[in-house]
Amino acid sequence: FMLRRVARTLATPPPRAVQRPLATRTRPRLHGGGPVSADATWIDLHWQKGGETLGTTRAVVGHSLLEVAHSNHIDLEGACEGSVACSTCHVILEPEVFDMAEEASEDEDDMLDMAFGLTETSRLGCQVFVTEDMDGTTIHLPEATRNFYVDGHVPQPH
Repeated sequence: FMLRRVARTLATPPPRAVQRPLATRTRPRLHGGGPVSADATWIDLHWQKGGETLGTTRAVVGHSLLEVAHSNHIDLEGACEGSVACSTCHVILEPEVFDMAEEASEDEDDMLDMAFGLTETSRLGCQVFVTEDMDGTTIHLPEATRNFYVDGHVPQPH
């Protein structure tokens, strides 16, 4: 009897997850954050990687691009969780958005020096905060990221 139950369980495929398209999600699932206030201002952001459109998401003004990506299941790593200690949340902004954004700190510039596919409009997603002026812009993700602890980095003793 037990063998038949196990065989039946193994033969039954697991249920498939149903995921709504990015554009239809209305409530963000903030990575480690709390609920969004009812009077929050929202904008639309488009996401691309390697010429492929990843989708359009709703973003709360004031949140970082890293938070928006995590809230909407966009594959933007953020290994250091926004502490400016890596370059895995590297994004490429449209020139107009890059010019409007607050200037990068020296720490951010140092991390960007290690980013894969660095461009003139590269920034760390954890350091760029959504503004109303960004509505409708496209955020480009590089083809790859460089995470030294995953990509073969061997820590050396001090």
